Amino acid sequence: MGIERPGRPEDLPAAELLWARWALAAVLEAGEEGERTPRVHRTGTWIDEEGLHLDDCGCTWWTLAPMGRGRYVLYGEDESSAVKWHEPTIDMLAQAPDWLPFQRLRGLLEGWELGCVYWYEDGAWARAPYPDGLADDGLDCGMSRFAVREKALDLLVYADRGVPRERALGLLAAAEAHRLGAREIEAVLADCADDHTAADREAVLRALERSGLSGPR
Repeated sequence: MGIERPGRPEDLPAAELLWARWALAAVLEAGEEGERTPRVHRTGTWIDEEGLHLDDCGCTWWTLAPMGRGRYVLYGEDESSAVKWHEPTIDMLAQAPDWLPFQRLRGLLEGWELGCVYWYEDGAWARAPYPDGLADDGLDCGMSRFAVREKALDLLVYADRGVPRERALGLLAAAEAHRLGAREIEAVLADCADDHTAADREAVLRALERSGLSGPR
């Protein structure tokens, strides 16, 4: 199942699945240089104390943040989003629950940096109402790579530390089940040993620990 334009809450997989696929990509991409780069200058896919991030340095950026008690917030912007330009103005925080990180979100809104906001609670996604005729909110271009399992699989195969499809299937299944161990990740690193340092390996293992993919979040 793909994502409609504009996106609908039901287009997204459960937040735990979205987290697992995104986090796996972040773990395999982790490295010492990325850890040392200030967030404002960082690109790619990564995990930090706030949550998961995606930034391609131009067209799309996103954050998925766990908010505790099975709640998550997904926010960001893709250049395809028409939300912030719509007239009359769309309130992206309309009907939002009180546990969202409002200071962060309002700061982004004031800077015209936000394209859409989705939130997850009690096993379901939701967002603000959109007017009829809105062409796109950017969710498809931004999140299909993780929301659609086949696209998430392709990311693993064609990444810089890419793995054969059969192994990628196993890694993805283990991540989604939250039983991905350091041994599986180190096997990937062993196959591309010339492309990383010992410090990069430690960064990967720190990302794995932070992700929670080895056990329940």
